[in-house]
Amino acid sequence: MKTKPRPKSRKPVWRILVIWAIESLALFLMSLILDGFQLNGFGAAVIAAALIGLLNALLWPILSYIILPFAVLTLGLAALVLNGIIIYLAGELSASFEVASVGTAIWVALGLTAVNAIASSLLTIDDDNSYYRNVVKRHAKRIAKPEETDVPGIIFLEIDGLARPVLEKAMAAGYAPNMKRWLDSGEYELVEWETDLSSQTSASQLGILHGSNKDIPAFRWYDRQRKTIVASSNPDEVARLEREHSDGNGLLVAHGASRGNLVSGDAPIVSVTASVMKDFSRLHMTDYYAYFANPYNITRTILLMGWDIILEKWQFRQARKKNVVPIMEKHHRGGKYPLLRVFTAIIMRELNVYTLIGDMFGGVKSAYATFVGYDEVAHHSGVESLDALDILRKLDEQFARLESVAADAARPYHLVVLSDHGQSGGPTFKQRYGLDLQQLVQQHARQFLVQGFMETNESWGHVNVVVNDVLQNDKKSGRWIKRVAGKNVQDGEVQVGEEELADDLKPEANIIVLASGNLGLVYGTRRDTRVTLEEMDTLFPGLLDNLVQHEGIGWVMVQSSEHEGVVIGKNGRYYLNDDRVEGDNPLTGFGPNAARHLKRYNQFRDAPDLYINSFYNVETNEVAAFEELIGCHGGMGGYQTRPFILHPKTLPITEPELIGAASVYRQFKHWLADLQG
Repeated sequence: MKTKPRPKSRKPVWRILVIWAIESLALFLMSLILDGFQLNGFGAAVIAAALIGLLNALLWPILSYIILPFAVLTLGLAALVLNGIIIYLAGELSASFEVASVGTAIWVALGLTAVNAIASSLLTIDDDNSYYRNVVKRHAKRIAKPEETDVPGIIFLEIDGLARPVLEKAMAAGYAPNMKRWLDSGEYELVEWETDLSSQTSASQLGILHGSNKDIPAFRWYDRQRKTIVASSNPDEVARLEREHSDGNGLLVAHGASRGNLVSGDAPIVSVTASVMKDFSRLHMTDYYAYFANPYNITRTILLMGWDIILEKWQFRQARKKNVVPIMEKHHRGGKYPLLRVFTAIIMRELNVYTLIGDMFGGVKSAYATFVGYDEVAHHSGVESLDALDILRKLDEQFARLESVAADAARPYHLVVLSDHGQSGGPTFKQRYGLDLQQLVQQHARQFLVQGFMETNESWGHVNVVVNDVLQNDKKSGRWIKRVAGKNVQDGEVQVGEEELADDLKPEANIIVLASGNLGLVYGTRRDTRVTLEEMDTLFPGLLDNLVQHEGIGWVMVQSSEHEGVVIGKNGRYYLNDDRVEGDNPLTGFGPNAARHLKRYNQFRDAPDLYINSFYNVETNEVAAFEELIGCHGGMGGYQTRPFILHPKTLPITEPELIGAASVYRQFKHWLADLQG
């Protein structure tokens, strides 16, 4: 089904009058609070609201375009100051009210936005017919020159880390009312697809957007030939991976847009896309015009950021007070984490939504956007925690906004919501057993130096991409960034939150241990080929047997010179090529396609010497992450391999099976080709 237009307001004048009254009341209340803001009665507040609105309408579209890169760089602070200047100017032009300073005007802007946001939410007043949406629409038409057409486009909305069972529970509990409305209408269908072994974003997005995720063993892996660790959070490595996997026919190659993704799908229009951060042949930061066209978006975002930081502190305190289990250690939810949560859950969401609004008004044929907030909060608060579900609820509200925009665009649009993987929960491996995987390996390989990288820091990668997108595409802002970043600038790029792993590798390390959720990878560093099962006891005596027998380990896969892939559990072995089991099948409970995935991954160029997956408890639906995250993904077991696609029934599923990310690519390409005739 194409997105149906919502009934437009029959009383746009009524809507304007209500908002005018709300803003007049807000200004009057602030005059009672702020000493530097004086009004000559409520009538002056009415005049002030009208004058501020008029100046914003006249000046903001021009000024926002001029300050756009610097506004992104400062996370909106520059735009907030500019908004204050406009309010200060309004006070200078009117004798009815007085604003003492620009600082006072900024506080007025904050208060005005806060009251307006609260009242609009309570009265369910949206901006479907707002002046600023029309500004964006006119700008998009002028730049993109879209032709009116009945040929639909598709907007793909990825909710990072959300499993189908969690979405269904969220719908039933009222946390996703708009998606539930689509499903209940009978015009949408919810289907599940199965990830590859590496149930994480780089593998899934390369598969979905390019049709191939070959030779990607995990979020991080050791490249034996280059003697370096490849991290999916490193834009240079992601760019290399996209070059290797793209055949020039990515999902978005035909007038498509990539928003907030790891890879581009060959889209000609991109923003905050790690793989093409330095590709100047594609459009970048100017696509944020839609966001900065409204002067109150910045202020609203800042208020949301402040509130979310308070909310995170309160939610963590409540969880500890109620003895919620599992729960993260205090230092994992303190420090920089609240800021990281704000960035992923609010800033990236807002920027993505508004760039998609511009995309639809510009008539793109397709767009793919990743919303990472749920994934980040679920990692730290739990897969089905109220904290994570609240992030989902707020995202669902934004999908309704996109639905209303689609009804007013140059072409009809289908909205397709999907996830790239799910998450599985439970106390971490270290919380359960008092040591992490690196320490466990070191315990059973005492004669060797074992080095581990046990944190993926995926979300810091998003921060770095946004910062470097500005750095690469606006030279003035870029110079300012470099001065502020100081020692965090490496080879002309800003690296925040995570150091380059290649610099941290110890040349004397004999064994490297990497974590990707509840999937562990163990590499010997002294040879360019894998250590085989037959060699293991000679080179690393006792290591394999001790790992297999640990109660936190579900299975270990190792290459055999005689049998190729062998999966070993506590009481049995699975010979992948022969499809033969000795004793108990170690893959029981990990899904009917587990052996199929492992057989494929065992052939990857940089498959580790040992693939280690934690246990999976079917009764409690728990795994044990090798990272310090109580919601995890990257391996097998539980919800992490069970993402979803919520799609219109007029776009039917034609793939014989949705197993592996490449199957999703084939399905989506089929839909796009079908729509274009």
